[in-house]
Amino acid sequence: MKEYTSCKEAIDFCINQKYFAVAHLYHEEKPMNMHIHDCYEIYYSISGGRQFLIDNRFYNIQPGDVFLINSYESHYLSQIDSMVHERIVLSIHPDFIKSLSTPSTDLNYCFSYRDSGFSHKIPLDKEQQQRFLYYIYKITSPAGFGTDILERTAFTELLLFVNKAFYAHCRLETEDENFRYSRQVDQILEYINQNINEPITIEHLAKQFFLSESYICRIFKAATGTTINKYITARRITIAKALLAEGKTVNEVCEYSGFHDYSNFLKAFTKAVGISPKKYSQYSTK
Repeated sequence: MKEYTSCKEAIDFCINQKYFAVAHLYHEEKPMNMHIHDCYEIYYSISGGRQFLIDNRFYNIQPGDVFLINSYESHYLSQIDSMVHERIVLSIHPDFIKSLSTPSTDLNYCFSYRDSGFSHKIPLDKEQQQRFLYYIYKITSPAGFGTDILERTAFTELLLFVNKAFYAHCRLETEDENFRYSRQVDQILEYINQNINEPITIEHLAKQFFLSESYICRIFKAATGTTINKYITARRITIAKALLAEGKTVNEVCEYSGFHDYSNFLKAFTKAVGISPKKYSQYSTK
């Protein structure tokens, strides 16, 4: 399998082929703003970094960490080291994982289980790191007769390994999870997510938490790496995608996800997802 050097190219291949793709990244393109895409993501950090924001959770990134992100979770990589930030990112089409799963083994588990005790992050020990990289080597190195079978088999083994590690890590006590954020920003994020379908402005949040507008914007950006408005929009689009996939009408989704204004919803959704809400609804409910 080709090893991409661009995350965008890997995602495009994954979505178009309904398969999976591997990207080995160093500098790559300019880091994306908070975003969502129609594929799952396994993010493996080689050199470490600073911080990941996934939905309303913060994680510090260390070498050997694996992050598991589904197609409804907005995420943003912030404060990347300016020199080298080496990582391996697998983009995976959800339908392909379903095709590999069996009634006894749900390989979608690590992307679908989102109970209160879970973590997007799995810190791998040295032996697990070597095993992860061994599977990547098996996926990307085969050539000649049987290449397609070898890469599919190696990928299936990798998914089994990741799911087992995820399941074991979810059993740990939640205080061992390493997502960190300030108490004030924690409360702001919680309030936004609890009231995401209601009109939320910076002025409203400032009054709610007895803070000045400039201060609340400053601490939110410092802690998350993104602005309040960008975060709210990304969360609403995540919700909108889930509702459209459930078969809700575009007008219902506009209201339930908190946009209320259809023109703003259409513009924001199309910009983030790449297609209109109506087209997304047609594709996702087929």
